[in-house]
Amino acid sequence: MNTLLEQLKNKRLVWQANQQNAIANTDSTGYQELDVALHGGFPQQGVIDIDSAVGIGEIRLLLPALRARQQQTQRQLVFIAAPMQINGEMFAQAGLSLEHILIIQPETPEHALWSAEQCLKSGCCHSVLLWHQQLEVAQAKRLQLAAEQGDALHLLFRHKRQLSMSLPVNLAMKLSPHAQGLSVQITKRKGGWPDNPFQVDMTKAWPTLTRVRHADNVIQLPQSKVS
Repeated sequence: MNTLLEQLKNKRLVWQANQQNAIANTDSTGYQELDVALHGGFPQQGVIDIDSAVGIGEIRLLLPALRARQQQTQRQLVFIAAPMQINGEMFAQAGLSLEHILIIQPETPEHALWSAEQCLKSGCCHSVLLWHQQLEVAQAKRLQLAAEQGDALHLLFRHKRQLSMSLPVNLAMKLSPHAQGLSVQITKRKGGWPDNPFQVDMTKAWPTLTRVRHADNVIQLPQSKVS
């Protein structure tokens, strides 16, 4: 039994409660609530598994971090198999250089995985965003190694993923829509426990895409009936 446990530990398939070391190198997400929950921000390299529906603000959540990474380097930002039309005007208004954005639409999911791996390990890309529903543990490990080799951040989008399938990634999050932005739940994090859901307020950055928060001290009285 001890030999089996040692083998699982060596393959990073067993997490121990005394391993509470935070991720050493992180970058701010651009949102204070998220930075606090992640103890600094997104990892500088590796894989982030994101469970999110399309069009609820998942890209807006990443924009500040992607802009900061692009300003630090002239490497490419890559979108692979995106299920929506990429809005260049939005990225330009957010301060991203369109000259350093690459969009790839592979014909098959297999081609999408191959493209992501090649981009990650090339060293030419600072971030690679991939939409892919089915991912095996072995495939996730290849992407993780490729991201480490190319010093890149890989953001994997999967909606309604199977909770029983835990991938070997640096970070896993579940996103849900919220009136003031997004509800975020950290479902997996290296060196930490899963957290309860919390809200990321986007009203300052995106006022037209969020609902106005009503004052808490306003009490609505029942209307009296006029006979």
